[in-house]
Amino acid sequence: MADEYRERKDNNDNNEMGNADPKHDVIVRLKRIEGQVKGIQKMVEEDKNCIDILTQVAAVRAAINRVGAIILEHHSKTCIEDAIMKNDKEQGLKELIDTVQKFLNFVD
Repeated sequence: MADEYRERKDNNDNNEMGNADPKHDVIVRLKRIEGQVKGIQKMVEEDKNCIDILTQVAAVRAAINRVGAIILEHHSKTCIEDAIMKNDKEQGLKELIDTVQKFLNFVD
């Protein structure tokens, strides 16, 4: 997975968090999600309202789906870039389609 996150040379390729490094963005988001999950655990332990807990669960699901989307976007860009460089557009497109289908199978 480290190869997937090699730094892009194009400084205009900033993500939503203003950082050109998608790996950093993903790690920041995952740490935030980790905190959200710990918060849900605490809510359950303290017998908080089920609706409030479910609201937080939905927020975590949305956040983890966004992490997947960022990874998929980065993979898509590098996959297409690599296919162009290798002059194997058909294989690159097949890999991209397979990856998108796998990701979508896990997203509601």
